[in-house]
Amino acid sequence: MTENFRADFQGKNVLVTGGMGFIGSNLAARLLELGSTITLVDTLHPKYGGSPFNVEPIKKQVKIIIADMGDEKRIAPIIPHQDYIFNLAGQVSHTDSMSDPQHDLAINAASHLAIVEMCRKLNPQVKIIYGGTRQVYGIPQYLPVDEKHPVAPIDYNGVSKMAGEWYHLIAHRTYGLRAASLRMTNVYGPRMRVRDARKTFIGAWFRLLLEGRELQVFGNGRQLRDLNYIDDVVTALLLVAAHPSSDGKIYNLGGDEHTSLLDLARLMVEINGSGSYRLTPFPAARKRIDIGDYYGDYTKIHRETGWNPQIKLREGLRRTLDYYIEHRKHYW
Repeated sequence: MTENFRADFQGKNVLVTGGMGFIGSNLAARLLELGSTITLVDTLHPKYGGSPFNVEPIKKQVKIIIADMGDEKRIAPIIPHQDYIFNLAGQVSHTDSMSDPQHDLAINAASHLAIVEMCRKLNPQVKIIYGGTRQVYGIPQYLPVDEKHPVAPIDYNGVSKMAGEWYHLIAHRTYGLRAASLRMTNVYGPRMRVRDARKTFIGAWFRLLLEGRELQVFGNGRQLRDLNYIDDVVTALLLVAAHPSSDGKIYNLGGDEHTSLLDLARLMVEINGSGSYRLTPFPAARKRIDIGDYYGDYTKIHRETGWNPQIKLREGLRRTLDYYIEHRKHYW
């Protein structure tokens, strides 16, 4: 797959916002293999996923800017030089969005509007890929969820992420900005935040498992989810960026292995060779924003770009556990 992308990305200038975070750092490593010249922007806010260790192997090969992506003084000078922008920065904690909605709005809406406007004014030919989320759909009315499903977020984070997405899409419709959105589901793998459950529940589960602590599965554990391993998500980002007909479009990701949270906990314990889990009542703050079952329909992105998830759940969990066994001191 790397060779297939080389013609699209070799010698190209690429900006990755949230570039020291989970998805951004994995994407940057792949882009380097393809011969891109890379600039990473990240705030390194302690609540979020950015970590210097995520880019330790590549830090001398990329340019790093520690700044908010909406900081026009810092960001505007680099916009005109970019061929691609992967706009992955954001606040994705559902509970944090409910406790501090103004901060959530500033990061996920205002900052994204700022960067869209910079692109429109300074580099209208740039291709920009927005890191969207399945959270915009809220509680599914049917499964699997496709791109025609109504959007009805049930928390402030879903609203702000939807706003950030639509700034990109409206700029395409009105001004011709070459923007597309990838609505991701549960992404997991090396370099994800595992210190707590702010980014995703499964990150916290990896840490608890390796510490020999009990995994807590909320409710009856029957809630269905699909998960995508990080390598598959990076491939999807590159495919959408390179595909000429993706401008102005939304694509769902999704997995083939729909699993209940209880079965996921069992599988993680099995792969680790030790551990335990138990069912526990939902905390009130999480119960209010639980979406029930969710798994996505990725027919559209498959049809238009050929994307399919390649990494099976068992293999992806094993790879992730191995990574944190080796590097846990940098993430705890």
